[in-house]
Amino acid sequence: MAEEVLVFGQWSSAYGRRVEMALKLKGIEYKYIEEDLTNKSPSLLKYNPVHKKIPVLVHNGKPVAESLVILEYIDETWKNHPILPKDPYERANARFWAKFIDEKCLPAILKACWGEDQKEREKAAEELSKLLQFLENELKGKRYFGGETIGLLDIAANMIGYWLGVLVEASGASELLTREKFPKLFNWANEFVSVSAIKESLPPRDKHVAYMRKRFGMVNASK
Repeated sequence: MAEEVLVFGQWSSAYGRRVEMALKLKGIEYKYIEEDLTNKSPSLLKYNPVHKKIPVLVHNGKPVAESLVILEYIDETWKNHPILPKDPYERANARFWAKFIDEKCLPAILKACWGEDQKEREKAAEELSKLLQFLENELKGKRYFGGETIGLLDIAANMIGYWLGVLVEASGASELLTREKFPKLFNWANEFVSVSAIKESLPPRDKHVAYMRKRFGMVNASK
């Protein structure tokens, strides 16, 4: 019996694209279902009744929600091209930094790009610089966070490797990730987005920038 793999996502979402990146790296065929988040489908509400959010992976009728949880499920289900290390400490470390990106870096990125005023944006940019330095140190000369191959932390860091640049361009903010300040992280980002499985999972940049500019421009206009 053929496996059925469904991915509910939204084209501009970094979280949803993480799921697609992992599946593409492992060569898993899936059906993608685009969600209108202003008018969520009955299927999305059925499969994720708690959060009512994307992404959701449905594997043979069984739903899994939350992007980092989904990445671990994918890695445990399809063993080829492992994205989590075998060593327990290294696995815990990858989980820690992935959570750090979502809980610490993303809020700082959004405030640095679309804060209430110049003072808040400058303060957030300063905070983000400190956070990015942790990730710079974590690379320790490695090709990827996962070592010689892309791992879970690299996929989680798509927020830094691609989405950060889009948000900076869309908002008109000063560059937040530069080669001068973060040479390892800057080089990692360029190499990360050049990998075919990653590149295929990224939104068209021009369309993405225009969408984010419109979306957050509307937010600012309402303040």
